[in-house]
Amino acid sequence: MESLRWSGVPEPVIDYNPRVYICRRATSALLIDGRLDKPFWDQAPWTEDFVDIEGDARPRPAKQTRVKMLWDDEYLYIGAYLQEDEIWATITERDAVIFYDNDFEVFIDPDGDTHNYYELEINALNTVWDLLLPKPYRDGGPPINSWDIRGLKTAVHIDGEINNPYADNRGWSVEIALPWSVLKECASEGRQPTVGDTWRINFSRVEWSVVVRDGRYCKEIDPATGRPFPESNWVWSPMGIVNMHYPELWGYLHFSVGPAEFTIPPDDFIKWELRRLYYRQRNYYEQHGRFCASFEQLRGDDHWTIEPEIEVTSSLFQASVTSTDGRSRICIREDGRVWREERT
Repeated sequence: MESLRWSGVPEPVIDYNPRVYICRRATSALLIDGRLDKPFWDQAPWTEDFVDIEGDARPRPAKQTRVKMLWDDEYLYIGAYLQEDEIWATITERDAVIFYDNDFEVFIDPDGDTHNYYELEINALNTVWDLLLPKPYRDGGPPINSWDIRGLKTAVHIDGEINNPYADNRGWSVEIALPWSVLKECASEGRQPTVGDTWRINFSRVEWSVVVRDGRYCKEIDPATGRPFPESNWVWSPMGIVNMHYPELWGYLHFSVGPAEFTIPPDDFIKWELRRLYYRQRNYYEQHGRFCASFEQLRGDDHWTIEPEIEVTSSLFQASVTSTDGRSRICIREDGRVWREERT
């Protein structure tokens, strides 16, 4: 049988410090209309303003974006505000590629293993694209576009007028209710969260440069290429790379009743070092056609706190490190999946 071929994986330029959101329980029912100026949202704090996807390497976005979240026994509620003086959208078909318009995007990895995660995109016309990814694209995971979030509720409120460049446009807001009956399918133990649980989540805003022609918004064309200028990507928790499909860098969503404290678990810093090793193994494979059994050859001049055990075959590898409490091994393999093995 022909051996597997693994591509290289770009290594993000970022320190491991994902953002954290304490998600409080909702105390009333939500009437979804896209507006965030109602009592339901009063108890939910805003996230930090979005930053460029590459983090401090790029200037701060010129337009504000931020999010609120709440939860109850049936739904995860998300409310997003996007400051915008150019409100436009063209796509009306569900499950079309929504980011060809300006859009708002949600990414959720319930169990934090970087596999089997959800993506949801929505534009200012309230057109939705929801998909399931068994693996990130870098690991050979094709998106399942036919997968739908049954019971999903969404609404958009336009503060101005859509597709009218001459209107007094100020922004648009989004409300989303994601049912646990679907989200729990990829969660640990196949269950919805309880108080004290933590999932991984991130948000992205795609923003295209536009000009007005004949009274309509049009994407601005780069004269050097004849194509639209590349879009901007603004996110809640920065990625250090122009790619949202690095779930290991998404923020932490901690479920509570009210205000609470959350500290990133020490084992997650071990997972991050294993992830850096995974990047280097994949890049080593691309250059040499095999994985490397020597940590000394992979570590470079960077600081590491781990001394992993590495096992390799002609086309596979597994690296593992003892957990902080010494009770288990934390493992990663060539397709990026992270898991824990209890010690016997």
